[in-house]
Amino acid sequence: MRGAPPTPPVGVTYEKDGPLLRIVGQFRGFVSGPRELGLEGAELDRLIIRQRDFFAGRGEAVEWKTRSHDTPADLTTRLRAAGFVAEDRETVLIGRAADMAAQEPVLPAGVSVRRVTADADLRRIAAMESAVWGQDWGWLADDLIGRVAAAPDEIAIYVAEADGEVVSAAWLAFRAGTQFASLWGGSTLAAWRGRGVYRALVATRAALAAARGVTYLHVDASDDSAPILRRLGFTAVTTTTPYVWTPGDRGRP
Repeated sequence: MRGAPPTPPVGVTYEKDGPLLRIVGQFRGFVSGPRELGLEGAELDRLIIRQRDFFAGRGEAVEWKTRSHDTPADLTTRLRAAGFVAEDRETVLIGRAADMAAQEPVLPAGVSVRRVTADADLRRIAAMESAVWGQDWGWLADDLIGRVAAAPDEIAIYVAEADGEVVSAAWLAFRAGTQFASLWGGSTLAAWRGRGVYRALVATRAALAAARGVTYLHVDASDDSAPILRRLGFTAVTTTTPYVWTPGDRGRP
C-alpha cells in the first residue's frame, strides 16, 4: 500500500528518486519509501536534503510519510535535522471488508448518505472540512475532482447530509492488483459526532468494497477514529507519522 495509486489525479505526476516515490502537483509534495530504505548516514542525509531542495525550488511544502517500523531507526532524527517537523501520529488499522459490511449502524433521524461525483458536491465537502479543522481545505476539492476525473472507478466518495447540509464525508480508494482498499476522510461536524454517522460511512464503504471483491480495508486513523474502528473489529498493525518541511522552516537552503 506504500506505492502510488495506479492512476495519478489530473495535474499530478509520479517520480522516482532512488528508493523513494515522489508525488508532485498536489497541495503539497509527498514522499514515501519502502520499509528498508537501504541508505544510512551521509548518503541518507543527501537523499533527504534532495527532496527538501526539490520542493523548495517549487516554493512548496513536502510531506515525508514515515512508519514506526521503517529503517534505518534514525530516519526521523535525520528528517528533523533537515528541518522536517512531525505532524500528528496516526494508527494504521486493517479490517476485513466483509465483516465491516455486515454491520448496519443506524443513522440519526434526518441524515442520509449518498455517493457523489459532481464538482459542486466535492466543493461542499471541502467547505465542511474547512469548518471542522478551522483552516482552508479548498485544496481537497481540487484533489477529489482530479481523482474522479482521472479514474472514477478507483474512488468512491460519500456524503452524509441533514437538511441539505454536508455533516460528514468519506471516500474509498481502490488499489488494483492488491487485496486492499483504503478508507479516507470521515471528518464530521462537531454537532453530529457520537451519533453513528462515521460508523455508517464505514459500513457503506465496506459494503461497496466487499461487492467488488476486496478482502481488506486499510485506514490511517486519528486518535478520534482509531477507538471506533477497533470496536468495529479493525486491528492496529503499526503507526504512521508525516514529517513536513515548509518553505521558511529551519533547514531551508
